[in-house]
Amino acid sequence: MREEASQSRPDAVGPTSVPARVVERVYREERATIVAGLIRLCGDFSLAEDVVQDAFSKALERWPEDGVPPNPAGWVATSARRRAIDLVRRAERFREKAAVLRRLEEAEIEANPVVLPGEDGPHDDRLRLLFTCCHPALSLEAQVALTLRVVGGLSTREIARAFLIADTTMGQRLVRAKAKIRDAGIPFRVPVGPALEPRLSAVLSVLYLVFNEGYAATESEELVRRELCDEAVRLARLVVELMPREPEARGLLALMLLHHARRDTRVADGEVVLLEDQDRARWDRVAVDEGAALVEDALREGRVGPYQIQAAIAALHAQAPTPQATDWPQIVALYTVLERIHPTPVVRLNLAVAIAMAGNVAGGLAMMDALGEDGALDRYHLFHSARADLLRRLGRAEASRTAYERALAVCSHPLERRFLERRLGPNDTTGPGSSEPEGSAGSAAES
Repeated sequence: MREEASQSRPDAVGPTSVPARVVERVYREERATIVAGLIRLCGDFSLAEDVVQDAFSKALERWPEDGVPPNPAGWVATSARRRAIDLVRRAERFREKAAVLRRLEEAEIEANPVVLPGEDGPHDDRLRLLFTCCHPALSLEAQVALTLRVVGGLSTREIARAFLIADTTMGQRLVRAKAKIRDAGIPFRVPVGPALEPRLSAVLSVLYLVFNEGYAATESEELVRRELCDEAVRLARLVVELMPREPEARGLLALMLLHHARRDTRVADGEVVLLEDQDRARWDRVAVDEGAALVEDALREGRVGPYQIQAAIAALHAQAPTPQATDWPQIVALYTVLERIHPTPVVRLNLAVAIAMAGNVAGGLAMMDALGEDGALDRYHLFHSARADLLRRLGRAEASRTAYERALAVCSHPLERRFLERRLGPNDTTGPGSSEPEGSAGSAAES
C-alpha cells in the first residue's frame, strides 16, 4: 500500500493507472467490510451500497489528481459515511432518522466492531451481514442472491447467470430482499442462544455457494476468483469459532480448504489444467493438512452431513501422491452415502463419474444416460463433458463429439470453452484416461 500511495501522480490516467489499480484492489478486498460497517450504522442495505459505490466513483475521479491517500480503504469508508449523512439529513421523516444520523456522525468504521444489543460478544461486521442476509424471513434463493451481492460483491448480472435467470428478474429479487429486511426491521446481528442453530443451515449453504462462485466463476475472465474463495474461507472460520462443536461447519471449512489448496495449479498459460495433470508439488500442503484434520475431527462427532462427506472425498484427492493412487472405490462408497442423504442430480452425476473412474465405464455412462432423461442437467455443461469423456473412452467417437458440442453450447466461461473447443479439434491427442474440467467444490465431475 505504501508503494501505491507514493506514486501519487501517474503520467497516465486510465484503467491501468496506479490510482485505478488501487481503486480496483480496494473494491475487491475491502468493499464488503465498508458496506457491512455502514449497514451496521444505518440499517439500510440500499443506502449503504449506494454511498459506497458513490465513494468509489469519487476515488476514480479524484485520486489521479489528488494522489492516492495513505489509507485508501479508510478514505472510501469516510467518504461513504459522509455521503450517507447528507442523504439521511435530506430524507423525509427526518425525526425518525435522528438515531441513524447520530450513529453515522459519531462513528468511524473501525476494524474492531463493537458489541451490539442482543449479542454475547464482538463479531465481525461481515459475519453479522451474512447472518442478516440469511434471515429465515427471506427465501433461500433471496438469501443466496443477497449474500453474493453485498458480501461477495458480485454484479447483478453475474448472480443472474449463476441462477440462470434474466438480469432484470434478479435485480427485482435483490430489491425485494433488501426492502424486506428494512421494512421488517430485521436486526443486523449474529443471533445467540436457541436462535443460532436454526440459522446455521442457511448460512452454510450460502457460504458454500459463495465459495463455488469463486472456485468456478460464472463470468469472470479468470476461472478462479481468489478473493471470493478467501472471503468464504474467512467467514467459514468465523462460523466455526462461533459454533466450535458443529461438525458440518467444520466439514464445510475443510471442504473449502482442500479445494482452495489447488488454486495455483488449476490454470497455466491461460489454459485449464486437469486434476490429474496438476503439479501436486505446488498444492498448499498446509491447507491440505488442516482440511484433512478438520474433516477427521468432524466425522468423529458421529453426526455425518453432506459437507463432511464432500470434504472426505476432497481429502482423498488431495492426499493421493499421484492420480493413479487415488482411492476411487472409497470415493464411490462416499458418494453412495452422499447420494442417500443428499439425492441431487449433481451428486448422482458425481457418483456416476466415480463409478467410471473406478473401472466400470459402461456402468457410469448408463447412470449418466438415466440422469439425462428428465433434462434436469441439460444446461449443466459438466454433465455433457463428463458424458462425452466416457463415450470417448468406450470408443464411441461420434456420440462423444455430439456431447462435447452440447457442452460447448451451454458453457459460458471462456477458459472452459477453450478446453471444450480443443476436445472438438482435430489435433486433440489426450488419451482415454484423461479427466474433465473441474466443476464446483466437492464435484467428482472434476476428476
